[in-house]
Order: sequence, then C-alpha cells, then structure tokens
Amino acid sequence: MSALAFALNLGYLALAFLAPGALSNLFGLGALLYTAFARLSPNARALNLALLTLAFTLNLQRSGNTLGLIGLVGILVALTTLPKIPTWVRALLGLAILLLSVPIAGFANTFIFELGIQIGIYAAMALGLNVVVGMAGLLDLGYAAFFAVGAYTWAIFGSEQAKNFLQGNFPLPGEYMYLFMGIAIVTTAITGLLIGLPALRLRGDYLAIVTLGLGEVVRILANNLDHPINITNGPQGITPVQRPPIDGFRNLMAHLGVPLDRTTDYQLFFYLLVLLMIGLVVLVNVNLANSRFGRAWVAIREDEIAARSMGIPLLPTKLLAFMTGAAFSGVMGVIFAAQRTFVSPESFTLLASITILGMVILGGMGSIPGAILGAAALTILNLDILKTFSEFVRTSFPQLPSQVDPAKYERLVFGLVLVLMMIFRPEGLIPERRHRAEMEEA
Repeated sequence: MSALAFALNLGYLALAFLAPGALSNLFGLGALLYTAFARLSPNARALNLALLTLAFTLNLQRSGNTLGLIGLVGILVALTTLPKIPTWVRALLGLAILLLSVPIAGFANTFIFELGIQIGIYAAMALGLNVVVGMAGLLDLGYAAFFAVGAYTWAIFGSEQAKNFLQGNFPLPGEYMYLFMGIAIVTTAITGLLIGLPALRLRGDYLAIVTLGLGEVVRILANNLDHPINITNGPQGITPVQRPPIDGFRNLMAHLGVPLDRTTDYQLFFYLLVLLMIGLVVLVNVNLANSRFGRAWVAIREDEIAARSMGIPLLPTKLLAFMTGAAFSGVMGVIFAAQRTFVSPESFTLLASITILGMVILGGMGSIPGAILGAAALTILNLDILKTFSEFVRTSFPQLPSQVDPAKYERLVFGLVLVLMMIFRPEGLIPERRHRAEMEEA
C-alpha cells in the first residue's frame, strides 16, 4: 500500500508540473483520499502528505485552479484528524500550507487570497458561535448581529459617516482600526449582554426564536438609522472605509524577497492578519474549554437542572458564553469592514446567522477543528464550487434557461448538506469526543 500511495502521489506531482489544471487536481484529490484511508505507517503517511502538499502548491501556482485549495484544506484535515503522525510533522506541514502554499497560490490567482480571507473570517465567527452553541448548548439564530455591530463600529468612524452627527476630523486614520478592534470587543460584549439578559432566561426553541428576532432588530436598525440622524446611511451602506497603512509591511516583504503590487499587498496583509486572529481565537477557545467556565458551560449544556443543583449560576454563566462569542464576532466585523471598505445591512441577514450555525453543525458542535473545517467547507462551496459550476454550465450549455443556474440554488444545496449530515453523520465531520461518545451510546 505504501508503494502504491507513493506512486500515486508522485504521479500527481508529475501531472502538476506537466499538465496543471482541474483534471490533474481531481487526480490529486483521489490520491489524497487514498493516502488518508489506506493502511500506511505514520512515517509513510507523513511523507506522502508532504509530497501532496508540494504537488497541490505547484498546481495552484501554475494553473490557479481552486480545486488545489480544496486539496490543501484536505491535507490540513488529515493532519488534524489522522492518528500517530508526529507532532512536528503536523506543525511543519500546517505552517507550510498556511504561510507558503496559499500565498504562492494567491500571487497566481488573487481570488485564492479573497477565498482564504473569507474562510478565516467565517472560521473565527464559527469558533465564537461554537462557544455559545457547542459548549454552552444555547441555540443562537441572531449571531450575525454581533458581526454587524463590530463592522459598523469601525465603518462609521473610519469613514466620513461620523460627520453627520459628530464634530471632528473624520474619517479617523487607518491605524485606528487596531484600536477599534479592541473597542469592538467591548461594544459587542455589551450588545451580547443586552440581548442575553432577556433572552437567556429562556431555553430551547423559545431561545432560538428570541435570538432570531433580536438579530433581525439589529439589522433593521442598521437599515433605518439614516433618519432623522444619519448614523448608518441606511440601505446604501457606508463607503469608503479606511484601511490601515501597510508601508512597514511592504518593506518587510521586500526585505524577504516577496514582491507586492497594488493588487496583492492588502490581500496578503489581511490574509496574514486573519490567520493571526484565528490563532488567538483558537488559543482562547482551548483555554476556555479547559477552564472552570468551560466545564460549567458543558454542564449547562448537558443538564441545566443538574448544573444548578451543583451550584452553577445559570444566568451569569450563560451570559459569559454569549458575550464571549459576541466579542469574537465583533473583532472579525472590524476586519471585514476594513478589508471590503464597504458595509451594508445586506451582509448581516438571517441567512448569514444560519450559515455560521451550519458551519458549527457541519464541523461538529463543540469541536474547534470541526468549526474551522465547517467554515472552510461551506465558504468554498458558496464562493467557489457553485459559481465555478455555474460558469461551466453557462459556457457548455448556453441554451439552458437562467432558472437552472446552479449558483441560484445555494440555499437548496446548503439545506441538502445539513439534511444529509443529520442523517449520516449527526455528530459532525470532526466531532468532539463527548459528542462522539453520546452518539455512539445512542
């Protein structure tokens, strides 16, 4: 088996060099599946994953085909989930993919940078919602409201919008974005407190309905606070939103021999910034999960009555989970506003909240790597796979009516994915150990 796996991966490396593109990437995905599920020794599997990393990177650099990015995500999943791979191999290959492979591919196809940034933003938000839903067991259908609060916190003051109701020199300089990331933590935590105080006295379906309504209230406020005082500019949105200056970053990249131009400098900057934020969010999540607060959240999720009888104060503990998840979302909202330079209420609909919840469910509730994988899977599906398939259909079958455009069936595909997950793998793609044990007992 080791010889066959090595031959397949070596063959894919040759294809990536000689005939890069979608077909060779499909062959590479097949080779990755064989490497992941075949009975290989840990050293042989690590060698083959390293070979695949090189091949997918080469294919992406030469063709820009985004199927290669799916292959790199698959390698990251394999490194996370497969047993007995040496820790130093996991760390080395993981860093190589995130810090070398994706940037190299991004210079060949800037859409890969955009895809990586969106995956990172949604992954951080999924990790925040994972605290609320996965750890504490609180069904929140209005999570996008905190994302909106964070985005508007910077968009209002990082643009000329604040001139409509305040005196001062607006927009604020771009470097203030870092300060507003801290301010967004405070504003979204307070918003979470205000929303959670009435909502968290309920549970189950009632909690879901109340959070859904309160999330819509925030979006409607953003849509209508353009009169009598124009705070949010209503449905027209706010633009342009200031970005932080990156002269120092450009100089650093120049010293490292990485040439940047006006189409890739901010893309690479925001990609690395999002990676840094995910690292911090994962670190906070791990520490919370192992803290007394994390154990209290799990106890409440399992049985509120038993948790109360053990002396756990329900409302303060739930509020802490709600405020923590809100803070994660608020920080990413600031980055989202600066990266897009545009904010409007249409980015924070109910569908956005349900999509983030779907990421948590798809990956596995309570699972940190699962939340990241769920975010990557649904973001790639929505932003890349469906749109690429739509272009293929329109090009190959121009006589077909526009009603059968696959990109228009995003919600249908999303619903089918969730239904199939609930039927065949309800614990998620990378389940938390406790959830896996519960499902096995059931």
